[in-house]
Amino acid sequence: MSTIAASEALSSSASPALDALVTHLQEASLLASSNSLLDWDQETTMPAGGLEWRARQQALLARIVHERVSSLERRDLIEAVESDATAMADGSVAALVREARRDHEKATKLPTSLVEEMAKTSSMAKHEWALAREKSDFRRFAPWLEKLAGLLRAQADCYGFAEGGERWDALADLYEPGCTARSVSAVFDPLRPRLQRLVADLTASGVRPPSGFNDFAVAIPEQEALSRFVAERIGFDFNRGRLDRSTHPFCSGTHCNDVRLTTRYNERCVNDALGSTMHEAGHGIYEQGLPFARVGTPIGESVSLGIHESQSRMWENQVGRSRAFWAWLHRELPRIIGADSARFSLDELYGAANVVEPGFIRVESDEATYNLHIMVRFEIERAVIGGSLEVAGIPSAWNRLYKEYLGLEVPDDRRGCLQDIHWSMGAMGYFPTYTLGNLYASQFFEAACAEIPGLVEGFARGEFAPLKAWLNSNIHAHGRRFTPSELVERVTGKPLSAEPLMRHLEGKLRPLYGM
Repeated sequence: MSTIAASEALSSSASPALDALVTHLQEASLLASSNSLLDWDQETTMPAGGLEWRARQQALLARIVHERVSSLERRDLIEAVESDATAMADGSVAALVREARRDHEKATKLPTSLVEEMAKTSSMAKHEWALAREKSDFRRFAPWLEKLAGLLRAQADCYGFAEGGERWDALADLYEPGCTARSVSAVFDPLRPRLQRLVADLTASGVRPPSGFNDFAVAIPEQEALSRFVAERIGFDFNRGRLDRSTHPFCSGTHCNDVRLTTRYNERCVNDALGSTMHEAGHGIYEQGLPFARVGTPIGESVSLGIHESQSRMWENQVGRSRAFWAWLHRELPRIIGADSARFSLDELYGAANVVEPGFIRVESDEATYNLHIMVRFEIERAVIGGSLEVAGIPSAWNRLYKEYLGLEVPDDRRGCLQDIHWSMGAMGYFPTYTLGNLYASQFFEAACAEIPGLVEGFARGEFAPLKAWLNSNIHAHGRRFTPSELVERVTGKPLSAEPLMRHLEGKLRPLYGM
């Protein structure tokens, strides 16, 4: 498979039009990445008193970026490069222009006032969500979510959607190009009963892997040391990134040489932080793997959130829940989190990482039930954006679906519909990318194993560089040159399928449960 050399220059003095377009793209990216940095600061270090001014800062930056991306100057620059046959003969340039036009055309459909209002409202709403979550009081957050939902409906109407489609499609396309409610349902509807059947079979087996390590208390400083150690060992470069705490773990930053991770810690369960850190480090490794020579242009950006999630979920699950990974970490734990951890055998550590038990919290869920959490969120946000569910009805709809999909009675809003930050950010249409990411991850990982002899066995020796290098060359280096569907076929030779995910889950979990 061919790859794009990271050092390959995009702009050339032989094409003044391309030089001008790249400059225009990068200037807008500088402003947008500054807004991302303000967002990271708000979630990690900003005092509460700075909220209102921060909202105004972010709204102003969002307006300026939108004006640049939607400008006639941007349109004219794109058209000038499109008319340059020599420049367009380069596949990288053609991809850059294609994606720049897509971004420009989307931006021209939104009025600046809507962009500014969304940025200001979401900045305030995130703060209100955190307070409501702390008090487990959805009613406190509901007015903000109602306002956001109205703005999102207006945004969807501006973008438009295909005949026979729905508003949700226009929002999902922002995160996963080409994604629609119909295409998601075509994946989710047959996958849901297979997952529910697997969970039921495991529960009925009468066997449960040892899970004592999940109740092993570790002080926060030791957890921080472990998180940093593992993130660095699997390939996250701390010379180009950092790790902090936040209410909800995330990955942010300004470009490939400045990537910010956050995680959260639970003194009663070290595996919570370890899993979330590996997940966010996977995102960070993708961001750091994007070509610096193309920073600030579309082909220096990640292709989609589904592909991005495939990278985080692969490191979290295919690597972090593998027996080989725990064979390596088993030897390292006493040195990092204390000698008392040596009492756990490899079987106990591996078992604890793979216990299947329906729970309330998505980010703490096991591999078998995780996608059921996503399906709940998809149904709710689709109904809210479509207008068939009022915001006030979200808690009852959430609780009903958790009972139907996972067999759980949700005890409160904190462990229910207030657990995720996404909707407070105005991110509806986002959640299905997590399950798409699981599908991509399984298919990519099968391809990597086929191409790299002894890949998984190397994890037991702490050898993760071969997988990182494979991901860098096959996925990260391409930026947005290919669409998600083109990329998965290019890398694996097949269209996206649920079968690799089911092979991964069935092949690992059934033996663990004595089946």
